[in-house]
Amino acid sequence: MRIGRKSSAGAGRHTEFGWPRDFLGNRFVYAVISQRAHGLSIGVNLNPEKFCNFKCVYCEIERGEPRQEKPVDLNVLSDELTRLLDLADQGKLRDLPRFHKIPPELLQLKEVALSGDGEPTLCPNFEGAVEAVLRVRSQRPQFFKIVLITNTSGLFQPHIQRGWQQLTLEDEIWVKLDAGTQTYMDQVNRPDGVTLQNVMANIMQIGQARPIVIQSLFPMLDGEGPSDEEIDCYIHRLQELKAGGAQITLVQIYSAHRPAQNPNCGHLPLNSLSSIVRRVHEQTRLKTELF
Repeated sequence: MRIGRKSSAGAGRHTEFGWPRDFLGNRFVYAVISQRAHGLSIGVNLNPEKFCNFKCVYCEIERGEPRQEKPVDLNVLSDELTRLLDLADQGKLRDLPRFHKIPPELLQLKEVALSGDGEPTLCPNFEGAVEAVLRVRSQRPQFFKIVLITNTSGLFQPHIQRGWQQLTLEDEIWVKLDAGTQTYMDQVNRPDGVTLQNVMANIMQIGQARPIVIQSLFPMLDGEGPSDEEIDCYIHRLQELKAGGAQITLVQIYSAHRPAQNPNCGHLPLNSLSSIVRRVHEQTRLKTELF
């Protein structure tokens, strides 16, 4: 069990982890100091149209009218990623106002994350985007880790599966599991046509194929956190996955760090998060980390 860096939302003050993503004038590629990456994460926004099949209460993205899936321009993506990697490698991010006061150790590249303003696997040319990032990596003097961050809903569509199967075992897939019951999932994730059973089946299948990281966000909603009974059910889900052979290398437990679109959503107190982490670790013996 590990306690991570306390967030600005939880601490009530601004820290380097409180900064939003900085696109630096790019369309698809951005830089952020990420708690869960423990430093600099270069993100690739595979869904700039903000298309998502979850409408999580803790999401900071304003979705407005329903959006359509659109492919990303792979040439632009590749050029932007190359330029930002160059800035990071050459230590020139510190020349930019946003990063001038960031401690040097936090400006060491930890990962390139496939994520963005919606579910990345809803990107129509997801397979091509993965190939573009891999091509950039093959041309770099130093290897960088790729992290796919997903709600799992589209993982086993053939063209999506062909994409993530190109990742190496040094890369990571972070999967979302925010609930132990369908009722709580409907309340927090508000999925469109995706059930907890779907999510569990997808996590099990990919976890049997390769190691995974589970991400779980527990918000304060209408002044209340998840009930003890809900956390018991959540722990039981983790136990099911472990017993079924899912290779869970880490469970990340955190809360709403950025201002949500839903004004009734906030950050769960640190003592409540710590209690959840202890219970998860004690009952599952999985490695857990708190942010």
